[in-house]
Amino acid sequence: MPKMKTKSSAKKRFKLTGTGKIKRKHAFKSHILTKKATDRKRRLTKSTLVDKADVKAVKDMLCI
Repeated sequence: MPKMKTKSSAKKRFKLTGTGKIKRKHAFKSHILTKKATDRKRRLTKSTLVDKADVKAVKDMLCI
């Protein structure tokens, strides 16, 4: 059986925290920012955790 390969896209988008949770960035912050409110843009800058429903799929992509 060959080795499991990590998905390159997932490797670039997700990081593990010290407690084992998975950290991600918010979407919708790259362009078309004029119509978005300032507080919304500030909120999108910060990182957050992956939702509980998606943790298994992300861990499979990262081979954890």
